Amino acid sequence: MTKIARMYHVQGLRQAQITERLNLNQSTVSRLLKKAVDSGIVRISVASQSGLYVELEEALETRFGLSQAIVVDTGSGNEEELARNLGSAAASLVDSFIQGRKNIGISSWSAALLEMINSLHPTNDGSGTKIVQILGGMGNSDAQMHATYLAQRFANLIGGTPVLLPAPGITSSAKARSVIVNEKYVQATLALFDHLDTVFVGIGTLEPSPLLESSGNIFSRAERASLGKLGAVGDICLQYFDAKGAPISTPLTDRVVGMSLAQLRRTKHVVGVAGGRRKVDAILATLIGRWINLLVTDRTTAKALLDHSGTS
Repeated sequence: MTKIARMYHVQGLRQAQITERLNLNQSTVSRLLKKAVDSGIVRISVASQSGLYVELEEALETRFGLSQAIVVDTGSGNEEELARNLGSAAASLVDSFIQGRKNIGISSWSAALLEMINSLHPTNDGSGTKIVQILGGMGNSDAQMHATYLAQRFANLIGGTPVLLPAPGITSSAKARSVIVNEKYVQATLALFDHLDTVFVGIGTLEPSPLLESSGNIFSRAERASLGKLGAVGDICLQYFDAKGAPISTPLTDRVVGMSLAQLRRTKHVVGVAGGRRKVDAILATLIGRWINLLVTDRTTAKALLDHSGTS
């Protein structure tokens, strides 16, 4: 029994090879392999590979009521490397959300979401799926190209159809927004926001990332300061909330062209992809507010979220 177990588990021989070598019938080999496990000669254990943090994932799911958490290596702490790690992990979720005819939303201005798209492999599994841009992206030409790239490239890679939002993320005034959202093509995209079953979003902080700042789709320093005085710690699609996850509504909200937090709440699957030390407070507020139900983050951030929530 021990000899057969070593041949199978250590040397990697198949049962047919063991049968031939020892002149036994295959049913005997199979029976002895099972008996080796039952008698304790063979002990089976499941060991997490380096870079897999199952315990942290389960703790996040339990603590914050998430349907799923994925935790990746923090790496060197460099934001570009972190974005690549997060994006690669988020890409692994896509397959489960593109089966059949569905509507999937994706936000703009997230380096991690850009890396998610760059990590996808071409497939036709998303045939009939609409990939909807859920935050306006018009601005300088480079920024606008990035905003539309996410939806277009995502759709192309899965065999779906992109639906773009031809509007800036932030308008100059509420009146300007009112004019823009009444345009035919903008209305057609906005109408889909209530029919999305999955949304991929980044999580922002009060201070914009270099990518967002370069887009021009940001509030001024004085406007961000006013949000800070109201307790804002983070945003999704430029919709801000405080440390308890409560929405912060100001006249600035009326200038944003994008998916609202109320619409986000009604979406079945909301995948937040974010990590890094500077985003801990924003991600924690997102989790407390239950604005997402799936989280892709890094090991250091996951530990900080659990530590903060345990003492809050």
